[in-house]
Amino acid sequence: MPAIVILGAQWGDEGKGKATDQLATTETIDYVVRTSGGHNAGHTIVVNGEKFATHLLPSGILTPGATSVIANGVVVSPEALFRELDELLARGVEVADLVVSANAHVIASYHSTIDKVTERFLGKNQLGTTGRGIGPAYSDKVNRIGIRVADLFDEGILRQKVEASLDLKNHVLAKVYNRRAIEVDAIVEELLSYVDRLRPMVRDTSLLLNTALDEGKTVLFEGAQATMLDVDHGTYPFVTSSSPVAGGVCTGAGVGPTRIDRVIGVIKAYTTRVGSGPFPTELFDEDGINLQKIGGEIGVSTGRTRRCGWYDAVVARYSSRVNGLTDYFLTKLDVLDSWERIPVCVAYEIDGVRHDEMPMTQTEFHHAKPVYEFFDGWKTDISGCRTFDDLPKNAQAYVQALEEMSGTRIWGVGVGPGREQTIEVHPA
Repeated sequence: MPAIVILGAQWGDEGKGKATDQLATTETIDYVVRTSGGHNAGHTIVVNGEKFATHLLPSGILTPGATSVIANGVVVSPEALFRELDELLARGVEVADLVVSANAHVIASYHSTIDKVTERFLGKNQLGTTGRGIGPAYSDKVNRIGIRVADLFDEGILRQKVEASLDLKNHVLAKVYNRRAIEVDAIVEELLSYVDRLRPMVRDTSLLLNTALDEGKTVLFEGAQATMLDVDHGTYPFVTSSSPVAGGVCTGAGVGPTRIDRVIGVIKAYTTRVGSGPFPTELFDEDGINLQKIGGEIGVSTGRTRRCGWYDAVVARYSSRVNGLTDYFLTKLDVLDSWERIPVCVAYEIDGVRHDEMPMTQTEFHHAKPVYEFFDGWKTDISGCRTFDDLPKNAQAYVQALEEMSGTRIWGVGVGPGREQTIEVHPA
């Protein structure tokens, strides 16, 4: 049985939850694993007409019989974790099978404080963070002053680590940001309050997942954020603080690369982005407004309006290469139902020179202008289509063109938010 990766191939919000949910209808999924990010992520899943949103929890929390795993590469806010669990429990969702890595790093309340005051301090140079403490928690991890989930179970170690982390932060808060220092006792008390509920969930998740693969179980690794937000391979510095590409899955879950059988990139039939940073196909006209309205482009976790633009095949080819994709899952094709002509960015023009691949430097990418090819629209509602042959000929031609220019076969196409509104193009 396989180990499958599902990840975002653009700037996030591509519909990874739908792709995960769809895969669960064709495979018996035993484990669904989050490997990076924190509660700045957001997946929307529609089940039997009812909409669910997950943030820190894997979207597999809604898959009957599957165990959800928050692996070591994730940064965990206990407050956010239990708030999200309680919201699902209140709606009658079974969440008993949830496992959290002992090695996952903890987001404490001071991480969020640092995140927000730093972003305000940057002014016009803001990075567009969610203010939820993800970056500062990863910074502490790299600086080796972070707090792991396992540390919550030893009050002495926990206090030492909180003191070490706050030693410098309190000087910065008071002397740079003119904010009150944070009390160590208050943070320790807050974190200890989660211990009793958290303890039964905590495991060695690397051992758990490798054992599951040895036993022939199917493990689905679910990405957060996306390729173009990767701290190494994205549009730095307008990126997240972790590695949401396929290679980051191995580090974030403690499994070797030879264990991965399939890597699925989720990509929209157009492009969106939240937060600051370059976006070559971004639209500032009526088309952009219509994409936003028809596509319901509001951030699941942040509530921020998403910037909208046409499909970018340069980004798609880059994602195919960086991730070693085996498949694409194309979402929101139905959003384009009303257009007469649909532009697709096939290359960039930079200072008079055509670039068919991603520019090497940040400066070049900031100056990239899209080179478009135009495709005839289909001007009909495709939300009821259930096979590829059901699609209008122009919609079929659009999907086939995207597949050819993106460098990876398109496994499935989403034509609406519902679980049943999915077309399999190339059976797995």
